[in-house]
Amino acid sequence: MAHKGSNRIAGALGALAFLAAVASAAAQATKPKKVFVITDMEGVDGIFNSELQCIPFQSPRWEESRKLLTGEVNAAVDALFDGGASEVIVWDGHDSSRTLSALDINPRARLLTGTPVSPTLELDPSYAAVIFIGQHAMAGAEKGVLSHSYSSEGIQNIWVNSKPVGEIGGRVMLAGTFGVPVIMLSGDTAACKELHDLVPEAECAEVKTGVSRTAGFTLAHPAACQLIREKAYRAVERLPEFKPYRMAGPVEVKVEFINASAPRYRPREGVERLNDRTWVFRGKDILDAWLKYSSF
Repeated sequence: MAHKGSNRIAGALGALAFLAAVASAAAQATKPKKVFVITDMEGVDGIFNSELQCIPFQSPRWEESRKLLTGEVNAAVDALFDGGASEVIVWDGHDSSRTLSALDINPRARLLTGTPVSPTLELDPSYAAVIFIGQHAMAGAEKGVLSHSYSSEGIQNIWVNSKPVGEIGGRVMLAGTFGVPVIMLSGDTAACKELHDLVPEAECAEVKTGVSRTAGFTLAHPAACQLIREKAYRAVERLPEFKPYRMAGPVEVKVEFINASAPRYRPREGVERLNDRTWVFRGKDILDAWLKYSSF
């Protein structure tokens, strides 16, 4: 009798576990899928020259570049909604938010533009995912088209707990502090490799491949947009498979500037100058350390 009773209890527990799993899956399926889109320009199809293409209102081909980025963004927004997104926020992330326009952006998206925005990019736990559109690789990346880290003139290297990172890594880690996974990127081959080093399962749309920092092979714009649609749709469809990038604390962010005149920090608790070009920012977690780096 005791054996039969144990079987009944085990069966009941198994049934409860099954029901809990079903309920969890249902909750996941019905949870709003709010997606944050980080945009930049150097990773967009057809763009290889900053002076010619990327300086707002000065570059001879600036308006063409805006159209190329807008086309990629709008393709991604359509695919995200088609794949199940409930809301899409697009951040105008290139050169002080002077690139995207409410006249041209996909009407299903909301645009975050203007300066300043917080160092956290206004991210919070309400988001289900982050994607990158037009993203470039970190400073020094091999054959990374127009590669740099945050400032093309100011920063030579960034390390987080001794791991080299650029904008991709920094923002993957930042999103992770809010429990938000990064699920997709469009950019060049070097940028896709950089994301895959952190998030191997991420979807990547390789719209171009560098042969040097300022030359390479590119898809035609319609082909690039189609590839982005496919990858963005697949990424949001696969959302339950992704986990946020988590970092155990404490965290040390080390930043090496190109020249000694760039830093404007003052030594204080958690902030130390190692030499004339290198500063260290220490915190209990990545957010704490990053905010010290982001504030002067």
